[in-house]
Amino acid sequence: MTCEVIVDVRPKKIAIALTEDKRLVEYQEEELSASFNVGNIYLAKVHKLMPGLNACFVNVGHERDAFLHYQDLGIQYNSHSKYLKRLLSDKKHLLPISEATLQPDFPKEGSVQNLLTVGQELLVQIVKEPISTKGPRLTCDISFPGRYLVLIPFTEKVHVSSKIKSGAERARLKQIITSIKPKNFGVIVRTVAEGKRVAELDAEMMTLIKRWNDTIAKAHAAKDYPTLCYEETSRTVALLRDLFNPTYENIYINDTNVYEEVHDYVTLIAPELQQVVKQYKGKLPIFDNFDITRQIKTSFGKTVSYKHGAYLIIEHTEALHVVDVNSGNRTRNNDGQEANALEVNLGAADELARQLRLRDMGGIIVVDFIDMSLAEDRQKLYERMTENMKRDRAKHNILPLSKFGLMQITRQRVRPVTEVNVDETCPTCHGKGTIKPSFLFTDVLEEKIDQLVNQLNIRRFTLHVHPYVAAYINQGFISMKRRWQMRYGFGINIIPNQRLAFLQYEFYTPQGEEIDMKGTDDL
Repeated sequence: MTCEVIVDVRPKKIAIALTEDKRLVEYQEEELSASFNVGNIYLAKVHKLMPGLNACFVNVGHERDAFLHYQDLGIQYNSHSKYLKRLLSDKKHLLPISEATLQPDFPKEGSVQNLLTVGQELLVQIVKEPISTKGPRLTCDISFPGRYLVLIPFTEKVHVSSKIKSGAERARLKQIITSIKPKNFGVIVRTVAEGKRVAELDAEMMTLIKRWNDTIAKAHAAKDYPTLCYEETSRTVALLRDLFNPTYENIYINDTNVYEEVHDYVTLIAPELQQVVKQYKGKLPIFDNFDITRQIKTSFGKTVSYKHGAYLIIEHTEALHVVDVNSGNRTRNNDGQEANALEVNLGAADELARQLRLRDMGGIIVVDFIDMSLAEDRQKLYERMTENMKRDRAKHNILPLSKFGLMQITRQRVRPVTEVNVDETCPTCHGKGTIKPSFLFTDVLEEKIDQLVNQLNIRRFTLHVHPYVAAYINQGFISMKRRWQMRYGFGINIIPNQRLAFLQYEFYTPQGEEIDMKGTDDL
């Protein structure tokens, strides 16, 4: 199985697609101005105590206060709290963590109101992004994840991933990390560290320690609350950090700055694979070129079709996701209803496992499969779903089918579910139901081109339109495009873009910045 990553950097957002054998399996998009990413660390103050919830609300700058439960204070909270008080009490000298005295582990049972006070300073890390009406969720158990290691302050423990089965390798890694880690730091050794040399592990250790030192320096110098002390790496690099493996065949990026950032990161963690990072310079939009746009439009939405006419209906409520499996107009199996139900359900299990990763669905998922009377068929379906979910990085739990034919799945949720609206709102009538004659659309485009060239003095630009419109403009011995170029100059370039609706258009500068030419006189 070959994996490819395609990164589409647009003026206001960035989208990342992961494909396995050319099939889209993970998709993430976010605004470039987005904040409150998982992993960010803030110096903040307690805003309100909630004894009934045994929790408190902390102001980290979001419109809704962040939530911090007693159990999320972490077993190192005693050491954390004492060190932070000393750090903030002396603004002239920065106290290194090596001089801190580790305190006994924090008790698992206790009360927030007996421990915290309103206005108290805390160093907190986001573990769950704002979802729906809820603010971010926090922890005081600070950690710095890397490719091979996770650095944890205020402890001396070293843990090795249980997925490393070799006892000798586990002992080797633990001995190495114990010998190179500084005082008052604990480390979790990740699975991908198996077989790595001391130099590689030590280099990453130094990088993570620098992040901690920079974080503490910002906290020490902070004058306002809340203060962002550490910002998680970009979504692209963070995704690669968790996913990167030698099976990656290509990483395509259409933006120079992001390309250089990812290239530097891959060069650092896997110099022998730096050639897989490639900058895309084609004329077509990058997602159109790699067939991502079409897969997005067919994979998102309420109804998702899969094999032979069967389909899933996916509904999202505040508390859970509900999935209904339908056989649709599928041709019946000659072996009878039971065999037909099993075949449809097994196909649904394959598609559902992909959908969970693709949409990053979290929380409780209830799936209503087609009823099956044989216990061995229900077991086959459960085993198929379990096998499919092994490739899912998120923590999850799957229960066998209930007597009502329902399967219950829980999946870790750290950010809002990825929702892509694949329904196209008419860009010309804006829902009114009537438009000017579509035959005049090219006249509107020519008016915009004339305005750009003769009024705004912009002579080089790209016009993105629906592929059908692009084909119409380019057709003929002396095409409309050629006539425009002869009249307004050869700086005009027409690009078909599958993302656009039929009568939608966008103008871009050669640098990729959008030129807003929308007007009330459009079709």
